[in-house]
Amino acid sequence: MKRALISLTLSAMMLSACSSGIIPNGGPSTPSASATPKVDRATKPIPSTAEATLPAAAQVGDGTTAATLGVVRGPEIGSLKVDARRAKLAMESFRTSCPGLVRRTDNSGLTQGSDWAAACDAVKTWTSDAISFFATHMDAVQIGDGKAFATGYFEPEIAGCRTKQPGCEVSVYKRPTDLIEVDLGVFSDDLKGKSIRGKVSGTKLVQFDDRASIESGALAGRGLEIAYANDVVDFFFLQIQGSGRLRLPDGGVMRIGYESQNGRGYTGIGKLMKDRGLITDGSMQGIVAYLRANPEEGRKIMHENKSFVFFRELTGAGPLGAMGYPVVGEASAAVDIKFIPLGAPLWLSMDRAEPNGVWIAQDTGGAIKGANRVDTFWGAGDRARGIAGGMSARGAALIFLPKASVTRLGL
Repeated sequence: MKRALISLTLSAMMLSACSSGIIPNGGPSTPSASATPKVDRATKPIPSTAEATLPAAAQVGDGTTAATLGVVRGPEIGSLKVDARRAKLAMESFRTSCPGLVRRTDNSGLTQGSDWAAACDAVKTWTSDAISFFATHMDAVQIGDGKAFATGYFEPEIAGCRTKQPGCEVSVYKRPTDLIEVDLGVFSDDLKGKSIRGKVSGTKLVQFDDRASIESGALAGRGLEIAYANDVVDFFFLQIQGSGRLRLPDGGVMRIGYESQNGRGYTGIGKLMKDRGLITDGSMQGIVAYLRANPEEGRKIMHENKSFVFFRELTGAGPLGAMGYPVVGEASAAVDIKFIPLGAPLWLSMDRAEPNGVWIAQDTGGAIKGANRVDTFWGAGDRARGIAGGMSARGAALIFLPKASVTRLGL
């Protein structure tokens, strides 16, 4: 499932975009009692000293994948600083991902699906501590210079309704039938892995309607509405996150998740607003405060992000990440799969304490690009919103690879 979620610090507003299906800290969140979610201040960061990165390996190609950017052997996994509780969550998420992990084609060039078989077999019955599991079956490696940038995302919950009513009129659309996706790799080997979205007009493929057109009624009357939101700003940020919960008038909750996107490019409004001198606080909270205080100008600013996300109702276990498995708060992260194998464990040591430790790469992001770029998921609720909304951390990253992969790489 293509990700469209985005982290909510200013840096994330500029860079990140991930749409995940999400499980908050391994379980459901408690709905807020208020009709409209409050906007919290970002949680005050807990400072930490990041471990030093290793000298980078020599680049062996064009640097567009981990294998060509260069890989160096890291320290022993057992020597790394980790939180036991979080490591256990990560091991459980690794176990969940194993069925897909052993079948995946790894775009990073680091692993083969069969490399993960031994670890995936062992984790089924592992009863000892999590870090011992990772140390027994994997080795740590550093990609490129190892310098990491981490942001955060969470699952929002906003007020909404299933049927349109006064005060609840912001349309939540499912994927339109005329939105098509073209795999460009079918037409050219040079374009493998690339795709575009649009619609057919006559004999031509043209761009699909942008956010302003859709919000002005371009899709109205087609029966595409699956629900409605109370507030356009709340829904804008839920779209950025890519999934979330609608708190219904009767107290129930409707979960919605990413189905598709209109193919238009994402514009981070945080950077845009800061460049124009409209805000100095680039956190999600600062951005929302401006949009609410200046509704007319705010609507125009939101329209400058032409990207628009389409949703489906989620039922049963989930929501789901890019691998098709549940994404878990404080365990799952979104990455660029050209540099970190989807399903692989990774370790962060940052200048902010909260993201430090082991994560599992279970999601992707349209703007999560580059080596050691990580978008950490924090679940749902006030704490998750506070941490994710202010998350911007720099430091060091290591990837855990199966020992068979490390041997084949000659490390």
